[in-house]
Amino acid sequence: MEYHLAQINIAKMLAPIDSPVMTEFVANLDSINALAEGSPGFVWRLKDEANNATSIKVYDDDFIIVNMSVWENADALHQFVYQSHHVEIFKQRRQWFEKMSDMYMALWYIPQNYTPTATDGVERLNYLRNNGDTPLAFSFKNQFTVDELNTYSLSNSIS
Repeated sequence: MEYHLAQINIAKMLAPIDSPVMTEFVANLDSINALAEGSPGFVWRLKDEANNATSIKVYDDDFIIVNMSVWENADALHQFVYQSHHVEIFKQRRQWFEKMSDMYMALWYIPQNYTPTATDGVERLNYLRNNGDTPLAFSFKNQFTVDELNTYSLSNSIS
């Protein structure tokens, strides 16, 4: 079976999405999303009717927004996040978002033809927060391979 890499990241806004504080962030959404979609290795991203995910609620906090995407592999995602124009926006995140004390990003493997749900992403993020990096959910700092996922103990599965 072939796999892709899914990712979720959340952020807590400093103010409502339609406030002046968030204006520059919102103004960059379309171009950053287009950059992602045009990047080598991009497969899919979570989006709503406005072509972004800012209205999709995954927690009971209206200030938490979600971003999810699927990539062919970790290298493609890393290239987009840290070696494209995205990094310039990423460096400015403290203008719009609180510093989160909990893990806010998780990576995991999915079968190539599976489209993850927001619920899948929240489950993986919670798993990572509770268990640390494992082949079921991990960070850029402690990546695992598909082979490691396939040999990982079934008793450690998410449920």
